[in-house]
Amino acid sequence: MKHRWLVIVGTVLLVGTVFPALLVADERGPYARIAFLCPHDGDTVDFEAGYIRHLEWHRQARDTWDWYGWNIWAGERQRWFVYASFGHSAADLDNPVAPAEDERDNISNVTPHAQYLGNGLYEYLPGLSRGTGEPQPTARLEFTTVDLVPGAEKAFEAALGVDQARLQGETLWYRMVAGGTAPRYVRLRPRPSLSAILNERLDGRSEQALPDKVTALIAKTTVEILTLRPTMSYGLSPARE
Repeated sequence: MKHRWLVIVGTVLLVGTVFPALLVADERGPYARIAFLCPHDGDTVDFEAGYIRHLEWHRQARDTWDWYGWNIWAGERQRWFVYASFGHSAADLDNPVAPAEDERDNISNVTPHAQYLGNGLYEYLPGLSRGTGEPQPTARLEFTTVDLVPGAEKAFEAALGVDQARLQGETLWYRMVAGGTAPRYVRLRPRPSLSAILNERLDGRSEQALPDKVTALIAKTTVEILTLRPTMSYGLSPARE
């Protein structure tokens, strides 16, 4: 009986430990913040140092959010900095870590060296995607922005949903909720290298091109390649193979 009681107690303790962890995992939501900073001309070194100091503030404040940091390597916004956080619920967005202190540290370390040029709220669309709502932190990221003609959202999503099963690599679609010209969508395609992106095109496996059936729905498409900056990111796990 004593042995059986120990087994029961051990099982209860295990469930009590694992079940809250599962609840925490389930709390991950569909929303993402994606924002842009443009360092002042000739001020890149000081900007990066200031941003790294600001991430240290997040660490000391025990921020539970993960923050991705990328430089735009190819595109009209070359050398801009992109920072983003994924997997948030609506309630989570209402409770960032110490917002007043966060702002004060931003003003001290980041604002003197860069201009804020956009901050968008996006919703992840799993029915159009392959992967989770949080991109793998790979060395490169293909970042596509699609602006639609007014009223084209339902037709656009329906067309992409039909092709979702054909996706081979990680492909994440988000619908903009607020923060720019609407209707707008962004697609993230994490890749380990620039050659991985180019080779997909060369050997005919490219998923970069959007389906022909959505061409008439699109007002503008912009494709940029981003480079991950691990030292300017926070809380990221290594990319899976």
